[in-house]
Amino acid sequence: MQSELLNYLPADGLLHERVIVVTGAAMGIGKAVAIQYARLGATVVLVDKQELMLDAVYDEIVQAGYPEPVICKLDLAEATSDAYSSLALMIKQELGRLDGLLLNAAWLGAFMAIRQHDLDLWTKMLQVNLNANFLLVRACLPLLEQSPDAAIVFSTDTTDRAYYGGFGVSKAAMNAFCDILAQEYDAKPFIRVNRIHTGPVRTSLRVLNFPGEHADSNVRPEAVVGPYLYFMGPDAAQRTGESLQLDKLPADFRWVGEQG
Repeated sequence: MQSELLNYLPADGLLHERVIVVTGAAMGIGKAVAIQYARLGATVVLVDKQELMLDAVYDEIVQAGYPEPVICKLDLAEATSDAYSSLALMIKQELGRLDGLLLNAAWLGAFMAIRQHDLDLWTKMLQVNLNANFLLVRACLPLLEQSPDAAIVFSTDTTDRAYYGGFGVSKAAMNAFCDILAQEYDAKPFIRVNRIHTGPVRTSLRVLNFPGEHADSNVRPEAVVGPYLYFMGPDAAQRTGESLQLDKLPADFRWVGEQG
């Protein structure tokens, strides 16, 4: 399945007129996938706290002639439940529908032993990596339930190793959250819910937390978009509750849909 989905090449216009929210859209995997969603016809709601970087992603999408995206500056570490409710209301009033969520944003503050773990750091990692996703999903479920082909895709990780602390715990909880959602929505109203663990990718989060690792030794974000396109679109049909864990990819691996 790994090779099949990594090399997935969607038909042009696959996501025509769909509305998709992407968190962590300012850079890395979120940016790469958001651009591809837009290329396939979706109106993408770009969610991140990095306003200047969001502007750059917006400009890239518009200049390419894709549907105009919507920018939503939101700090997941601080946003309240009301902020997510307001986001869902904006989508309903201005865009009229919601067809997909890509829960991609993540934050790893530091590697730390449990005995020495800083409480504020622990709390922030659980807020960004777990609670924020719950609040966003809860706010958006009523809209997703009305879509004829709704999908939720999680960027996940398996980090039950020493010193991963709050990050590892929050990601383990996210895996459970994904499984629970998939079971709750495996009938009418059906929502496709799947998660993807890409393995090491050349992102700022990876570079920040693994300074001894050469960034160029990891694959580029643009190379791993295939599974994100597949699980978000209608080709995935009734495939739900799946966990795709990719092997470490060669640094020069390219997605078949990349141009140039």
